[in-house]
Amino acid sequence: MNAGILLVAAQRDLRRSLFDALDRAGYARLHSARDISHAAILLEGNAAQEPLQLMVIVLEGDEAEACAACEQVRRLPGAAEAPLIAVLADGASCSPADLPPGIADWLCAGQIATELVARWQRLPVAAGTGAVPAAWGAASDWRCAFEEGGGEWLMADVQSGRLLEVSPGVIRHSRLPASEWAGLTLAEAVQFSGDSSTDIFAEADRLWHPARRKSSLGYDTGQVNVRRVEHGGSDALALQFRSDRADLRPEAALSLLSRLFASGSGVDAQSAGAQLLFDELALDYLAVWSVRPETADAPTQILQLCREEHAQWPAGYLQSSLQLVLGGQAMRYQSDAGKLAAVDPLLQQLDLAGFVGLPLYDERHSVLGALLAGSRRGFAEMAVVEPVLRCAAARFARTLELQRTREQGRAEGLVDALTGLPNRLLFNDRLEAILREAVRNGECFALLFVDLDRFKAINDTYGHATGDQVLRTVTQRLRGSIRASDTVARYAGDEFTIVLRHIVKNDDVLRVAEKIVQVMESPIFLEDDIELQVTVSMGVSFFPDDANDAETLLKHADEAMYSAKHLGRNNFQIYEVSPEYAREHGMALKTRLRHAEGNGELRVVYQPQVNAETEDIVGMEALVRWEHPELGMISPAVFIPLAEETGLIVSIGEWVMHTACRQAREWEQRYGLRLRLGVNLSAVQLMEPQLLEMVARALRETGLDPTLLEMEITESISIKAAPNLVENLNALHRLGCHIAIDDFGTGAASLDYLRRLPADRIKVDQSFVRNIGVDPDDEAIVRATIEMAHRLNRAVVAEGVETEQHLQFLRDHHCDELQGYLFCRPLQPISFEKMLAERQRLLEVRQAEPA
Repeated sequence: MNAGILLVAAQRDLRRSLFDALDRAGYARLHSARDISHAAILLEGNAAQEPLQLMVIVLEGDEAEACAACEQVRRLPGAAEAPLIAVLADGASCSPADLPPGIADWLCAGQIATELVARWQRLPVAAGTGAVPAAWGAASDWRCAFEEGGGEWLMADVQSGRLLEVSPGVIRHSRLPASEWAGLTLAEAVQFSGDSSTDIFAEADRLWHPARRKSSLGYDTGQVNVRRVEHGGSDALALQFRSDRADLRPEAALSLLSRLFASGSGVDAQSAGAQLLFDELALDYLAVWSVRPETADAPTQILQLCREEHAQWPAGYLQSSLQLVLGGQAMRYQSDAGKLAAVDPLLQQLDLAGFVGLPLYDERHSVLGALLAGSRRGFAEMAVVEPVLRCAAARFARTLELQRTREQGRAEGLVDALTGLPNRLLFNDRLEAILREAVRNGECFALLFVDLDRFKAINDTYGHATGDQVLRTVTQRLRGSIRASDTVARYAGDEFTIVLRHIVKNDDVLRVAEKIVQVMESPIFLEDDIELQVTVSMGVSFFPDDANDAETLLKHADEAMYSAKHLGRNNFQIYEVSPEYAREHGMALKTRLRHAEGNGELRVVYQPQVNAETEDIVGMEALVRWEHPELGMISPAVFIPLAEETGLIVSIGEWVMHTACRQAREWEQRYGLRLRLGVNLSAVQLMEPQLLEMVARALRETGLDPTLLEMEITESISIKAAPNLVENLNALHRLGCHIAIDDFGTGAASLDYLRRLPADRIKVDQSFVRNIGVDPDDEAIVRATIEMAHRLNRAVVAEGVETEQHLQFLRDHHCDELQGYLFCRPLQPISFEKMLAERQRLLEVRQAEPA
């Protein structure tokens, strides 16, 4: 053991694991390096000494990076004849089949402690033969492929078709013991749908084919790919199976969630959603209970599904698990729920091994009921099942809360009990009547959408009783700011709506809006000497200028209200140029847009993206803006569709690409920051055959590193609608660019994108992020999206982060990066540069401080 052993790993914890594994085995001369350059320094001057006894290298990248690293390590002093073992890091994109010749063996990072020394000792070179295997496959028996990531693999002899081995994942997911797989033929284990198994085995081209895999329930549907391998010195077939069951695959779980949330909110939809959940998760028991804490009534079972009928079910009060869940305690047992059988007759009767019980919460975090789910076999992948069940619980809770709100409304009429104002139902009815009268008389009116700023913080700090006092005071101030002919209503929670009728000039509306903002700025004095400062954000839309129907008017006023919040709150904003205006004046806008670039009317602004933990800037998104000489700033929602319709988006997109890349390169040279630059691509651009050439030219002319450029595509773009989409994105990926899916969660192709496109990152749409702390459904979607994306090795950026509550929630659930007004709004280049300069100044000050 005089010869040294070289360990190369970029990650410190992996270097430590390698060192500890060999150190415990008694190997003393261990050279631990963080990269090839570091290894060369450690080995400098050792060329004349005895050759290295072993080399271990951790691979984190793709096939090309793996080949380059192995080639470089072979050039080190004393390394030419030493056996080389490759360790695949958790995030490595190269597979075992991609490893270059000359690898003696390989293993996964999680096997270092248990397998590294044993694998080395099994090598011929370790036994004293002095021979280095020519290829990794000759020394590997594929067992570690079985263990990697818990995947499902089956190995069969080519001649006889008999199974040689099955992976632990097959046994675990099929719920069949290893003894039942022994002696089976491949035809008995896997059945192909449609395609000939003979042809598939002959081609062994690793393409995915529809198939079924044997299980305790008969067969599980899914897909299989086939490859030829060498196993024990003979030819063999290796089959990889991925199930369509939602409790096994994140992609299938996301599909289940999308179908669950796409259903309605009525009783029938609730039953359909429960059946969907029951079937897709292969549950043996599912029940939803309702409870009313304000009454002494016993809990009520809303629905129940079970694979076996029972003559008599235990009453709710006897089910101890149900009582705990209704008390607010979540329960989670992957395979050991049997310990509850002694105290819970339900679990004893059903003989459940896996059990999950989740409380159903309303907006105020009061328990409305319980969701109970169980499996006799236990849950295969709890990390997949639990997020799905939590999302389902949020869905059932929302339905329950909506039903009770409707019941309360029917019982109390059409007036809000707290404020005495018309409620949403009555207001909508009045708005329709006002609209019909305005059409009949040719009049104009304005709709104001009023939202209290940070009202939830008042409830959280002082309690709901204080919050109710604030709402009553706000009601009085709103009533005092309008005329008797106008209407004010409590639309929902801390949201109010106002209709100002018989408008002669828009300035009249602006004066009323300004008056409301000023009135609200006065302190509110409450009981117990509590003094509060409550402000409002308000959006204004006009009939008929902005819309001709009530729903669109409300939508536009709501959008303008969010604009007011983005501008710092405590103000009002008028809805900008609407799509209706764009349609009515489309030709004029199109004509002007053709000259916008040449006239210098287009701008590129930049919004930072920050690391969720450190809050340091790591990237930026480039956004195009149009400043019309007469109309002012025109929303991208208006002019981008016009640009796509006219084909101008191609030239505008190219201008944005060059401008943003040139600016990013300038900042990189000036501040030394390698900020990732996100640039949006439209559907029209993605269909352009010259897209790759355009991007490559922009990178070449500006000198920006391709790895710093990230193409953002919206999830709503259909792969079928953009036939060159997959080819273009793969080409951009090969160029070195990153790919991000924007507006994730709002389209219908989420799973297709994750499966087929080379996406490195997904951006959670701001419509979900904004509702963190407000809507449990949206919180569940954000949480599940992060968890599922991480399981698929995608990074996550949350858009629309506006409050500290958003920040804390996203941190708690391990979101990678954040973007939104809490950190910074989109900035003109000069302002963005000032921010970078200030960051550099603070960093220099911190470094100059004494330790």
